[in-house]
Amino acid sequence: MTGEIKAVARRHLATDGANLSLRAVARDLGMASSAVYRYFASRDELLTALIIDAYNTVGEAAEVAASGQTTPLEKWLAAGHAARDWALANPHEWALIYGSPVPGYQAPEDTIVPATRILLLLGAILTEAYQAGAVSEREPLTGRFIEELAPIAAQYSPGMPTRGIAETIAAFFQFCGAISYELFGQLKNSVEEDRRGFFEFQMRTAATTAGLIDTAAR
Repeated sequence: MTGEIKAVARRHLATDGANLSLRAVARDLGMASSAVYRYFASRDELLTALIIDAYNTVGEAAEVAASGQTTPLEKWLAAGHAARDWALANPHEWALIYGSPVPGYQAPEDTIVPATRILLLLGAILTEAYQAGAVSEREPLTGRFIEELAPIAAQYSPGMPTRGIAETIAAFFQFCGAISYELFGQLKNSVEEDRRGFFEFQMRTAATTAGLIDTAAR
């Protein structure tokens, strides 16, 4: 029943956005609204379940795609394409997790781990590249933001300089932004026929910025 409620709620995302109504979901299921409340105590609880599912599903798609590749750059590109493919197939769920914040909704801590799956995947790929010597030498970055990121680097990627953490986060933002820009119609009248190719160009640009070397081309 929980799965059926979430499936109907996902359909409502397509028509109502994140403005879900438990009563509307109950009506579509032929149930009394009080029955739905036994499974989800509030709209926010249902939203949280949908958000966690969306983060986990797109994260898993990226992880599986990356695991089938050999070099860090191949994994980087595969993860990005998998996230984009999932977003194109599930635009309303992508909008739920990467679109405008839902008015009045405060995401609980339960969403943090699922939300970071792709970010941590990119970090793991870049860490692997550093360990394999597949990252070009660059000058260390300086600035207050580097000082702020240093504890994160020490905790999550002790083998990677703080610059790598900054580049991982920047690449994650670029990936999400590029996908959202396409998904929400901002490429009309510019790139029409090869948007996949344009997306790969953006991912490769981010990889170059991060210093990833194409070891397969050596």
